[in-house]
Amino acid sequence: MTYAQSARMTFANMLGTLDHLAGKAIDAGVSDDVLADKLTDDMFPLELQFRVALNQVVLALNQVGGQALPLEEVAYRSLAEVRQRISAIRLLVEQTGPAEWADADALVDLTLPNGVRFLMSAEEDIRDWILPNFYFHVTIAYALLRNAGLVIGKMDFIPHMARYRASTAE
Repeated sequence: MTYAQSARMTFANMLGTLDHLAGKAIDAGVSDDVLADKLTDDMFPLELQFRVALNQVVLALNQVGGQALPLEEVAYRSLAEVRQRISAIRLLVEQTGPAEWADADALVDLTLPNGVRFLMSAEEDIRDWILPNFYFHVTIAYALLRNAGLVIGKMDFIPHMARYRASTAE
């Protein structure tokens, strides 16, 4: 499996997690006010956790997926809007085939807003930068929703595993 195939499957699975979590919050009647919740004063609120997670996917598509897409810059105003944006990003991932991605050893030159610069291969960019950041923000979104009282557990973080569930009576 190529790094592009692996990344695309990971994005699909975990974007599904984000959608599941936002949907579960909506179904439970969680107020959109939850989007302002933080774990601590020096962390991003839930809204920005969702947005940064989605931006990691867009950044990957821009850096190595042959795309030129704008990053999400406008704050989401509701959990319903979060779900709409997740759906749009999922579609972008589906539409960008692995053949469009840069060769694994292609150079990625990444400069952060604070001026820190990284030079790495496309595969290293996805493995060492994009995916850890993506998982971090997905995990914090989960933690914030749970902290807000949403009844969720581990299977809500990995709902894609349901497709592998084996019958107990075999």
